[in-house]
Parts: sequence; structure tokens; C-alpha cells
Amino acid sequence: MPSHVITDWDPEDTVAWAAGNDKIARRNLIWSTIAEHVGFSIWSIWSVMVLFMPESVYGFTSGDKFLLAATATLAGGGLRIPYSMATATFGGRNWTIFSALVLLIPTVSMMVLLAHPGLPLWPYLVCAVLTGLGGGNFAASMTNVNAFYPNRLKGWALAVNAGGGNLGVPLIQLVGLAVLATAGNRQPHWVCAIYLVFLAVTGIGAALFMDNLANHKVDLTAMRSILPAADTWIIALLYIGTFGSFIGYSFAFGQVLQISFVGSGQSPAQASLHAAQIAFLGPLLGSVARIIGGRVADRIGGGRVTLAAFGGMFAAAGLLAGVSFLNDHRSGPTSSATMVGFVIGFVALFIVSGIGNGSVYKMIPSVFEARSHALGLSESERQHWSRAMSGALIGFAGAIGAFGGVGINLALRQSYLSSGSATAAFWIFLAGYVVAAGLTWLRYVRSPILTVQPARAALAPA
Repeated sequence: MPSHVITDWDPEDTVAWAAGNDKIARRNLIWSTIAEHVGFSIWSIWSVMVLFMPESVYGFTSGDKFLLAATATLAGGGLRIPYSMATATFGGRNWTIFSALVLLIPTVSMMVLLAHPGLPLWPYLVCAVLTGLGGGNFAASMTNVNAFYPNRLKGWALAVNAGGGNLGVPLIQLVGLAVLATAGNRQPHWVCAIYLVFLAVTGIGAALFMDNLANHKVDLTAMRSILPAADTWIIALLYIGTFGSFIGYSFAFGQVLQISFVGSGQSPAQASLHAAQIAFLGPLLGSVARIIGGRVADRIGGGRVTLAAFGGMFAAAGLLAGVSFLNDHRSGPTSSATMVGFVIGFVALFIVSGIGNGSVYKMIPSVFEARSHALGLSESERQHWSRAMSGALIGFAGAIGAFGGVGINLALRQSYLSSGSATAAFWIFLAGYVVAAGLTWLRYVRSPILTVQPARAALAPA
């Protein structure tokens, strides 16, 4: 049997890279991305399942469903820090196999729960916690890819990995749409059954085609070392604004549309189908935009791209707040113009938050690569320090950013409970984007801490 352990890996060795290491890295990138992709699907599966759970059958209100989404998001965010260290502890290949197959548990559990309407909310909340295991896959995959790629290609590789993983959200929503269109809103087990197959294929593929890096070690000192740094907390806050928005809206968009369609006079079954026909577009475009954001950030700097992204998010949130406010002050069912405004505003938010996701993650290796040159270390020590710090912040920022999705769903839940609309939540989101844009401008645009070094693309200004 071929060995899946690589004992000497130096991605900065350009000769070895051209001689075949690039193909090894690409193979591991592909399967790591697939595992992350399926993990995102299971993590966000509640965005689909709520469309199969009419209140008249299951007894759960829209507030209960937002709580399920918030619970899954919270669990996924909390698991990202330990998951970011797991690939170095157990090996990227080994952990990818485990992290794919363990998701069989919540998927089967969900099939059982949804087959028995009338159960209380708490077993659904437990299942939501278990689906959060899929959210942890992101940090493990990003840390693994970070170890395989040289600094000059990290922006592209991390953006492809993250963007490909994010595509798991619209894919499961498309699967849900197909089931809703062909079998109706009472056959959710078909969605779960399809993903049982995907999870098995992913685990087998990881076992056959991925590798463990022997020199990729856990560095708990790195995690402790990044905490006092101001950039750690600023980047984490920016990622709350970008990724927190992406994942939060991914969970909430379908339900917001469903509530609005019911408000326009449609039956729950019609509203679910029409919501599913639209909801996947936002996460799909946002996932593709993440790859573009990483590529553009490699060229012109993550700070400038991130600032532009927050400007776009401010405008989109303003549109949603305005449309929702006007709808609150008119009588009768929700109008077609209001629905069009909601769709345009949300899709725009997905696109610009996706761009921001890619640009913020580009800033992580750039910050530590630049700092490493001032440490007086040998070249190998400097590269090790840069990779260790970057990996630690990737896990930390990923976890903190996911918590932004919790806030999105809790804010929407409270807004609907308090006033019957999402207007108050949209105003809160708008204010948050103003703060994030200000931080970006002050720290990374007005007085950039990184300078361009043409010979090293990874050192573009952040």
C-alpha cells in the first residue's frame, strides 16, 4: 500500500514544488475542499429542513426555527478552534476521514426526528448541535491547506478551499428544492439519504487520495501568542462582519422568504417551494465571490477589497431596511415590489460578503509573513513561525466569525417576535457594517502596516 505520510514538506522550495509537490498539494486541496463542502452542507441543513417543517404539523414557530439555526451556528463556531488543531494532531488525511464519517450521526438522527412529528423542541436542538460538527470542518480544512501551500499562493488556495466549501450551502439547498418540487414538503428524508451517500464517498476519497504531513505539528504556543496581538482581534471582528453575515443569511434567507411569501397570501407548501427556488442563489453567488475576493486581494491588497466589501454591505443592508420599513407601514399582503427588494438586497449582501470573506482571509498570512521578517530568525524558522501563526489565526478567526451568524439569526428571531418583521434587525446589521468599515480603513487602508514587495506576491498590502 502507498504511504500517506509525507515526512519532509517545504512548500517554499520552488524546485521541489515544480518537480511534483504542486500536484500533491492540489490533490490534497481538492479532497480537503470536498470534505469541507459536505461539512458545510450538513451544518446548514437546517436552512433546508425548516422548509419541510410546517407549523401545523411540527408545532414549531418561526422563532423556534431561527433558534435551531442559531444553535447549529453556535456549535459549528465553537468547534472550529479545536478542529483547527486537529489536523496537526492527528494528520490532515486521518482527520478528514473522521470528520466526514462522523457527520453520518446527525444526518441519520435528523431522518428519525423528522419522521416523527410532535416531538418537543429539545431533541431537535441536540441534533442541531451535532450538525455543528460540519461547521468545524472549515477550520480543519483551511489549516490543512495552509500547511500545503507556499505564501505566494495562499490567497488563491485558501479562497478556493473556502469558496468550494461554502458552495456546500447552495448545493444542499438545490437538493432541497429538487425534493420539494418532486415530492412535496413532507419528504425531507430524501435530502438526508442523498447526503449519506455523499458523506461515505468523501470519507473513502480522503482515505485514498489525501496525505498527512509529519512536520505539521500542533503549536499551542502559537494560539496563545496571537491573542495579545491587535490584528488578531481586528481581523476576527472583520470576519464576524463578512463570514458571520454569509453563514447567518445562509441559514435565514429561506425562512425570511417563506415568511414573506406566506404574508403575501400563499399556502405554507407554496411558500416553501417558492422560497427554495430563490434561497440557493445567495449562497451560490457568495461562494463564487469569495474566490474572486481572494484573487483580487492577492493583487491589490486585502484591506482595500475588504473596505469596498463593507461599503457594499452597508448599501445592501440599507436597501433591506428601507424596503422592510415601508412594508411595515402599508396595509394588506406583502407586495411583489417588496419581495423583489428583499431578493435584490439579500443577493447583494451575499455577493459582497463573499468578496469580503476572501479578502479578510488573505490578510492573515500577509500580516504574519510581514511580521516574520522583523524577528531575526533563520529562513526556515521564520517560515515555520509565519505558518504557525497564520494557522492559529485561521482557526481563531473562523470560530469567532461563525459566531456572527449566531447574532444574525438571534437578531432576526427577536425582531420577528417583537414586531412581526425584520426591520429592526436590518438596522442593527447596517450599523455593524459601518463599524467594520471604519476599523478596516483605520488599520489597513489609511496607514497600511504591510508594504508591497514585488518579488513576493504574498506580501501585498493587507
